Parts: sequence; structure tokens; C-alpha cells
Amino acid sequence: MDIKELYSFYKCHPEITTDSRNCPEGSIFIALKGETFDGNKFAAKALEQGCSLAVVDDKEIYDQFIASESNAGQMVLVDNTLQTFKDLAREHRRQFDIPVVGITGTNGKTTTKELVLAVLSQKYNVMATEGNFNNDVGVPKTLFRLATEHEIAVVEMGASHPGDIKTLVETAEPTCGLITNVGKAHLQGFGSLEGVIRTKGELYDYLSMHPGSQIFVNADNNYLTGILPAGVGTLKYTSNATEGARVVGEIVACDPFLRFRWCDKSVTDEQWHEVTTHLIGSYNIDNALAAITVGLNFDVDPEQICAAIEGYTPSNNRSQLTDTEHNHLIVDAYNANPTSMKAALDNFTMMQVSPKMAILGEMRELGTSSSEEHRQVVSRLGECGFDEVWLVGNEFAAIDCPYRKFADVEEVKAAIEAERPEGYYILIKGSNGTRLFQLPPIL
Repeated sequence: MDIKELYSFYKCHPEITTDSRNCPEGSIFIALKGETFDGNKFAAKALEQGCSLAVVDDKEIYDQFIASESNAGQMVLVDNTLQTFKDLAREHRRQFDIPVVGITGTNGKTTTKELVLAVLSQKYNVMATEGNFNNDVGVPKTLFRLATEHEIAVVEMGASHPGDIKTLVETAEPTCGLITNVGKAHLQGFGSLEGVIRTKGELYDYLSMHPGSQIFVNADNNYLTGILPAGVGTLKYTSNATEGARVVGEIVACDPFLRFRWCDKSVTDEQWHEVTTHLIGSYNIDNALAAITVGLNFDVDPEQICAAIEGYTPSNNRSQLTDTEHNHLIVDAYNANPTSMKAALDNFTMMQVSPKMAILGEMRELGTSSSEEHRQVVSRLGECGFDEVWLVGNEFAAIDCPYRKFADVEEVKAAIEAERPEGYYILIKGSNGTRLFQLPPIL
């Protein structure tokens, strides 16, 4: 069964599952594999539970099923189930002649995606990535959500190894794209910052090969402007008054929420629009300006754009300000890398509040650069003047410094329970694996 045939079957049974514990009647089960599981082993069970078709890539399991003469649905053998999953999702995406906005970047891609969704939803019915479904399984799952009522799609794409973005854009086939920034993240997989730039730039490479594509780019980012391909429509935005940008923005205040103003330089009667956000961090101005630029490209009214950004409230431990009974928390514990850690520390340093406490978890997947990057964080802390600093994880434990150290989040919890810090503004920042997101309920 080739992809065209499989898609014809999908149109009659338009539901995909990759989890044998969730098998809606008539759905198609695709037997994906991971480091600790093999969906092939559960394909027959999925058919017994109601799936109409199981797609496998284990010939032995397929042969056993065929020999069993089971009447529980059909089983199809393919070379690679993950590739089939992506190919089928691409075939589904091709049924929709709508703009597809591809978003990637080291930091800020999920916030930017959410802001773009908020802005475009003022005028269009938008399908967008939910949560962080941005990898080679999440992107196909996102594409399968496309339906006839959707007018624009916004697809977030993540990467941790060279070639990841190339694979994802060849699945999602975006018509326009945005790289938020590039920085030091997943260095264990990329090898270097140059590897990060090349991989994120695979979005530009794809768009450059498709006439009529559009790129939205931060004119202040030399890494990104330096790899812009020729012959592709480009809209730029800037928070530093860089020449040639359509959208110009400037920060009004961060007290603690970001307040900024912006104008569209492409119109003759330039008007400045002021926006008060629910975003913590001056670095979020770039994410907001990116969303504004995308909105203007799709003819969303400036007043609607402002209303959308003002109405957006971050979630999922990304730059959230949370007031508890005892403290004011700035929770940015979804992920951390050297670039985002520096931005968070710089922003917290600038905030005119007191007293300040930072609880920082180690940064993961930095490879051979890890020790040096953590030493740089400790060095930066020496310039911040925070009243209290707690460091969590093995990488910080190896550094000689005056700050309190904890092996893991459980030790931090015990210290909080014993000491009950009160009256602080507390920055909580660390890689997701350090699980610092567990701290807000007890602070």
C-alpha cells in the first residue's frame, strides 16, 4: 500500500493513533518506535481494540499476523513507520491550499507561536501547534488536525540535531517562515553554535526553493540576516531602529510586565501603537514584534493586533509572573540554555524590586561546553547583586562559588519547607529535566 492508497484509506477512517491504549473504533494505528518502546509489538492488540488498520515495519510481526488469519482489521508492512507517518501527514497537508507559517528558533519559538496564533485569530480560523508538539512525531500529529474550516496554519518546529528542521519542513511544507533567534542550546547534538545556525537555517533553505515564499526576520540579528537567501520575499522587524525594517518597536517599560510601542513603516501616516503585555522580560519584545509583522503581512488590523497581544497570557512555565501567599515568582522553568539564562538574569537584574532570590537549575545537553557555560552563569551572578541564590544540579556543584547548592529539586523542596522564604521576588529558571516547575506550589 503506497501513500496515495493509504491516504485514501485515511479519508474513510480519518483518525490516527500511535498509542495502543487509545484505539478509537475504525482508527489507523501506526506502530512507532522509541528508545524504550516498540509499537510493532502492540499492533495486533490495537486491531483487536477497534483499529481498522495497523501500519508496522517489523516483518516477523507482520508475517505472524498474516499467518494467524485474524479477522481483526488489516495490517500493512512498510519500510519505516515513522517515515510513513510523516509522508501521510504531508499528503494530508497537501489537501489544503492555505498559508502555512513555519516557526523555529533556539528561544521564544513557543511564545512567538502563541502570539502569532493570537494575532491571526483576530481575522482567520487558525490551526496551530498545541503545546510543544514540535518534533518529528508532534509535527505530523499537528498536520492531521487540519480541517476544511482552517484558513491558516501555524506550525512550530524544534530541533536538537543537524537535519531536524530539514525533515520537518519537508513534512509541513511551509509557505512562509520565521526563525526567532539562534543561540547555544542542544550543543551536545549540534556540536557548535555554527551547527545550530545551519540547522535553523534549513527553514530558509526550504523557502528559498519555493517561489512566492515569505520570510519574517529580526533585522537586529546578524546571524539570521547573514544567512537570508536571495530571491525570497522578506519582511523585517527591529527593536533597535535598524534600517530597512517594516515594523519598528521600542520598550516603554518593564515594571514588571513588558510595555512597548510599535509602528508600521510601510504606511504613509505612521502611527505609534502602545501595548501593555502580560509578558515578563524585555527580550519578549522581539517575539511580539515578530507576531505583529506576521499579522500585518496577512492584513490584520493594527488595533486588532494590539488587542491580541495585550490579551495573551503566557502559560506552561514560560516567563510567568505568579503571586503566591508568600512571594512573587517569575517562573521560567520550561527550559534553559546559555542564551535564555543570560536573558533571564539580565531582565531580573533590571527589575526594580526587592529583595531578589534566584533558584537556578543546571542547563542540559550542552556537551563539552557544559562546564564552561555553567561557570559563565556563576560569573554573571556575581554581577547581579541578588539577595539570595540557590543553584541546583551536578554542573553547578562542581564550581567553587559562595552560593547555596542543591543536588536536585527534592533537596530544594526540603529547604523551602524548613526555611519558608517570604517576601521575595524569586526567579525560577532551569532545564525542564531539573523539574524546578514543581516549586511554585510550595513557595
